Amino acid sequence: MQLGMIGLGRMGNGMTERLREHDHDVRTYDPAVESRTAASLDELKSQLDAPRAFWMMIPAGKITEDTFQQLLKLADKGDTIIDGGNSNFRDSQRRYREAQNKGLHFVDAGVSGGIWGLRVGFCLMVGGDEKPVQRLEPIFKSLAPEHGYSHVGASGAGHFTKMVHNGIEYGLMQAYAEGFEIIEHSEFDVDLHELSGIWRYGSVVRSWLLELLHIAFEEHGSKLDDIAPYVEDSGEGRWTIHEAIAENVPAPVISAALFARFASRDEENFAAKVAAALRNQFGGHAIKAMAEADGSEDPRSH
Repeated sequence: MQLGMIGLGRMGNGMTERLREHDHDVRTYDPAVESRTAASLDELKSQLDAPRAFWMMIPAGKITEDTFQQLLKLADKGDTIIDGGNSNFRDSQRRYREAQNKGLHFVDAGVSGGIWGLRVGFCLMVGGDEKPVQRLEPIFKSLAPEHGYSHVGASGAGHFTKMVHNGIEYGLMQAYAEGFEIIEHSEFDVDLHELSGIWRYGSVVRSWLLELLHIAFEEHGSKLDDIAPYVEDSGEGRWTIHEAIAENVPAPVISAALFARFASRDEENFAAKVAAALRNQFGGHAIKAMAEADGSEDPRSH
């Protein structure tokens, strides 16, 4: 099957290679990559037979919106625009309506798999109308591992379920992070690399994330000394919490995981200063000066 892939970053490049391995005809456009087959969206269109399928695999936000608006103008009736990035599902619902008004199809595809997807496949959560989704199923099934693809619902459902998927991921990652920190701070000299290794077999907490943590310990050492304690977020955890609030659904684990990421970026934790000052005021508890706090003394010894 023929497809125009827009974006050849880590995900788009891997998806393109996987599709070509499955004998699909993939034409590509990315202004930052020399290996593209087209130098513009117009040229990409000329390389595809109608009805065309354009797959946007680019960062959510302005670049996706700008590309979508360009495709609205140049695509012909019956063509399909697929957004495989991490767009907000409400934006996807709007884009679906805009595409409909132009006689175009719009499909939102939540994609999980990261840099490993080329080898093991990409999990796909697809939202949109039945007709374009069915037509594109050979693409989806080639990208996904066995049982790793589903048409999850109407427009927006693909990006909605991917949003929640990423919110769950936040909670899982934070649970592993806290558990291993407790062990690392304990009185026991535990080899975290070895421990993460045995937990992969028979343990109720085994998972792919745990396998990746084991690889990380192997590559960076059990202390992870060369990794800064700074954790970014892509925005989907925030969106998940917003929807939980809107639906009156408690989501304390995902919320706490997001806030932990915020805390990791605060080089000078003002909240901790406030708490220390208050303890001093009401209880006369000692305050550590900045120089003292930066010293070698371990506050856990108190």
